[in-house]
Amino acid sequence: MTIHLPHGAYEPRTTPLDLAPGGSPLASRTVFSAAHVVADPYVDVSPDGPAAIDWDATLAFRRHLWSHGLGVAEAMDTAQRGMGLDWAGGAELIRRSAAEAKAVGGRIACGVGTDQLTGPATLAEVRAAYEEQLALVEESGAQAILMASRALAAVAEGPEEYAETYAHLLRQATEPVVLHWLGPMFDPALEGYWGSSDLDAATDTFLKIIAEHPDKVDGIKISLLDAAREIDVRRRLPSGVRCYTGDDFNYPELIAGDERGFSHALLGIFDPLGPLAAHAVRVLDTGDTQGFRDLLDPTVELSRHLFQAPTRFYKTGVVFLAWLAGHQDHFTMVGGLQSARSLPHLAKAYELADRLGLFPDPELAESRMRALLTVQGGTR
Repeated sequence: MTIHLPHGAYEPRTTPLDLAPGGSPLASRTVFSAAHVVADPYVDVSPDGPAAIDWDATLAFRRHLWSHGLGVAEAMDTAQRGMGLDWAGGAELIRRSAAEAKAVGGRIACGVGTDQLTGPATLAEVRAAYEEQLALVEESGAQAILMASRALAAVAEGPEEYAETYAHLLRQATEPVVLHWLGPMFDPALEGYWGSSDLDAATDTFLKIIAEHPDKVDGIKISLLDAAREIDVRRRLPSGVRCYTGDDFNYPELIAGDERGFSHALLGIFDPLGPLAAHAVRVLDTGDTQGFRDLLDPTVELSRHLFQAPTRFYKTGVVFLAWLAGHQDHFTMVGGLQSARSLPHLAKAYELADRLGLFPDPELAESRMRALLTVQGGTR
């Protein structure tokens, strides 16, 4: 049946892609999905209060990703760190997910930040906050991802203070970590990270830190939505240090790579694309680069739509698609963020995802889309 969306009539597809769990382990690329959290809609909380999490549904979604062979990047910005999920909630999320990963044999890496700091901080306080979170992640048995820090961006006066802070943390780490460079399009408070708004200068500082501690850096995650810069950076990395793309605009070409190298992946878009992404990487494992591109290139339109400016609200579309796909029973988000995207935006996301065959039960997705149209748009 035709469904009338704000941008026009659409006839939903009736069959999903056949993407069953299981399959051989991913071999040619290391792939993490940055996973969202599922809110508990029956807890009476305010948007600026502590997050209410449905732990059963949240962990079930991680098992879904692991069942397809993906790693989980936990407590990242996709999980609303700094946008509804405070450090107390983040710490509990890390503990629970790391224990679940151990139980099912899933790969997990967790974000280490400074979001327990709620006001202006000194460099020493920033360092101590990082150390507290690093200790928790390592005690949980997960790999650490050193995330960019709003508090460090606010207090550091130049590249030297970034270098000193990260050098100290890398010396503290017991196992190699992933360094995360998150651009201001994802978080405006991170403008000028690494001590300069000049990206060339910031890149030089970033690479210098890595070059001085290559044995403590498993890889880097770049989220700048700039494919050319990512390629330049990955070609300049020390031997053995991986590049994990965080570019939700250009991921197929970056993962496919060229004659001089390729990127692994740590992506928010692989939350809704998880089964398809895993299937595509298995095709790439056979050496079929064109087959890989044929599978993932058509998904870029959806990803660019979800991550359109203001990019930091991409999480709303991610959770919306999880609801339509049946991974959760509601479209409620931590901090009330379900209101951050318009009805036309969500309707277009539904159409693009449906055209790709991402919904395991297309009739359920259609029914839920109709319900949202009724609640938010009334009838026309």
